Amino acid sequence: MQHLYKDLGSLKKDSTVVVTLRNQANVQVMTRSEYSNYKSGRRYRYLGGRVTRSPFQVAIPKNGHWVVAIDLGGYGGRIDASVQVQAPPPGHLPPAREPQRTPARAVAVHEPEEPPGDVLGGQTWDVFISHASEDKAAVARPLRDALTKLGVAVWLDEVQMRIGHSLRRKIDEGIRASRFGVVVLSTSFITKGWPNHELDGLVTRNVAGEQSLLPIWHNLSADDVRRYSPSLADKVAMSTSEYSIEEIAQQIADVVREEAPA
Repeated sequence: MQHLYKDLGSLKKDSTVVVTLRNQANVQVMTRSEYSNYKSGRRYRYLGGRVTRSPFQVAIPKNGHWVVAIDLGGYGGRIDASVQVQAPPPGHLPPAREPQRTPARAVAVHEPEEPPGDVLGGQTWDVFISHASEDKAAVARPLRDALTKLGVAVWLDEVQMRIGHSLRRKIDEGIRASRFGVVVLSTSFITKGWPNHELDGLVTRNVAGEQSLLPIWHNLSADDVRRYSPSLADKVAMSTSEYSIEEIAQQIADVVREEAPA
């Protein structure tokens, strides 16, 4: 029987064959092997039938090589049809996962402001690290070096207790000129004689609930911190007893680089 033949090629399961007709016709969608039976006059299987409304859609039930045969049932006339294939729907994507909530993500990252004069070297930085001199060799310098290897610009700021000095004001200067703030809290840092209100207000929160800087506890337990400052003990922090310097640096670098302007 005279018919219009269209080889659809290899199709995936749930693909859709769309046949658009000008007039009614027999539409048969079948595998290539069934088409061989069709041409030879043998019994064959197909999807479709006499189509009187256009467009006509057929869902492919399995992967394979598929074809379309369209005829007028032996009647005269011209077969006027077009055939298109729509890819199968993508289905459900893998379950959405929120970014891992690491301690460093609790800290606000912002665009730094250029400091006045020679404060912080007269330039802005990615990370500002406030520390006591006693913790420079064990924590501050290794953390700076690890961050630098990850492409993060770091300013080390050694705190010193002097008459008339304000710890909060000094750290606020560092936070303003940096994208991310870190303070290394140790017995050496806390016992320098800072007033309680200075320690209690060291790590503030913004309207979004993000901390102003990340405390890193060095040789301190939560109970130790709570004895010095109950409010500091309640803040999200990292401890050198739980994280290596490299792990701390990686978390900070990940956050800073994510928020960096393009």
